[in-house]
Amino acid sequence: MSERKPTIMPVHELLDLVLDEGSFTSWDEPVDLTGVDAEYRATLERAAERAGTDESVITGRATVHGRPIAVIANEFGFLAGSIGVAAARRITAAVRRATAEGLPLVASTCSGGTRMQEGTTAFVHMIEISRAIGDHRAAGLPYLAHLRHPTTGGVFASWGSLAHMTVGEPGALLGFLGPKVYEALYGEPFPAGVQTSENLAEHGIIDAVVPHEDLSAILDQTLALLTDGPTEPVQTRRTAPVVGERSAWESIQITRQPDRAGVRELIRYGSDIVVPLRGTQDGQRDSAMMLALTRLDGVPCVVIGQDRKRQTDEHPMGPAALREARRGMSLAEQLGLPLVSVIDTPGAALSKEAEEGAIAGEIARCIAMQSSLKVPTVSVILGQGCGGGALAMLPADVTIAAENAWLSPLPPEGASAIVHRDIDHAPQMAEQQKVSSAHLLAEGTVQALVAEVPGEPAEDFARAMAAEIAAQLRELTS
Repeated sequence: MSERKPTIMPVHELLDLVLDEGSFTSWDEPVDLTGVDAEYRATLERAAERAGTDESVITGRATVHGRPIAVIANEFGFLAGSIGVAAARRITAAVRRATAEGLPLVASTCSGGTRMQEGTTAFVHMIEISRAIGDHRAAGLPYLAHLRHPTTGGVFASWGSLAHMTVGEPGALLGFLGPKVYEALYGEPFPAGVQTSENLAEHGIIDAVVPHEDLSAILDQTLALLTDGPTEPVQTRRTAPVVGERSAWESIQITRQPDRAGVRELIRYGSDIVVPLRGTQDGQRDSAMMLALTRLDGVPCVVIGQDRKRQTDEHPMGPAALREARRGMSLAEQLGLPLVSVIDTPGAALSKEAEEGAIAGEIARCIAMQSSLKVPTVSVILGQGCGGGALAMLPADVTIAAENAWLSPLPPEGASAIVHRDIDHAPQMAEQQKVSSAHLLAEGTVQALVAEVPGEPAEDFARAMAAEIAAQLRELTS
């Protein structure tokens, strides 16, 4: 049975659905057909008549919920959205203009790739498009991509894969080599279910699958985070512990409780806007790591967080999770947003797969990258802070810890096994190694503690932590 593909929406209908009414202003100059041979010229003229556009791409300026953006969008009805020289130059010019005017760039692709009638001459223009997008990103300006059905070939392998955030149309065919070309070349169908938005999202290549009718809302949320700046705080800080001093071992036991608040609760209750991102964009994804653009108690930021609920003995945090964290670090630097790294892990994976996946190297690269960021950084020891997996996300301008959080080179049981050849001395080792938040504060590893009230709802603690993070970020940027 063949896969059911979505109906291709004409570009003007899509823009009418997504953009503010009447806000689109075209940047396009008329296409110059001088020197084009008569047969191909007739093909282009027929394509324009059928599609209602003069080329396979339209560009311009518009607003979404009042926020200005630059727009590049494919029209599939014009020779299958293929990119010839004129279309490529139009895209490059639009990207350059968006950069010059300081506008976020939003692209919507729907293309079979390079226009075969123009061959290599058109093909190499993908380099110029990619170079222009690189300059746009280097200027600290957002680039957001929406991949429609179908997006293949040189479009997918250039400007379709260079965005800070990428979403796909449900059911869309997204792939490097079109399935018809594959079958013609190799005499067999391409495997079903691979070149779809859903599969690419599952593998961390795109961030989400978004229906057309939700695009305006997603753009509104994302642009609010990237362009609007902080809003007034609404949560209350509580940095002084309100509970009597516990032993390190008692705190460790508390952080291991299954109902303890984690990064998901921090984001859910501590922010008013959340745009989740997914994977590394390189074909890797590990659900043990969360990555999101969000606004914690009014402060826009990038959050990378170890998800305590997704780390188990069967699924420990692996190298891909740390590569996903590095994507978040890079995004924060490129977009000029503060980075918040949330530590809550019983330890990184110890396995053949982890070793062959360069777990040690990924820890080292995370430490090096986060240490060198120019944007404000806050790290949060939320619960368990065990081993190199915790250390990977610790470097920051300010480190906050929950009252019962802890940090150690190994689980106390592991330290006990090394020193005493049993695990019975774990409580003793926890004290000896000074793993508790009180010790971390006294030694300067941590700069602030957030109190934990016994029996309080997870949302109350999450809001208090969000308030402290936001306050520290405001101080760093004041």
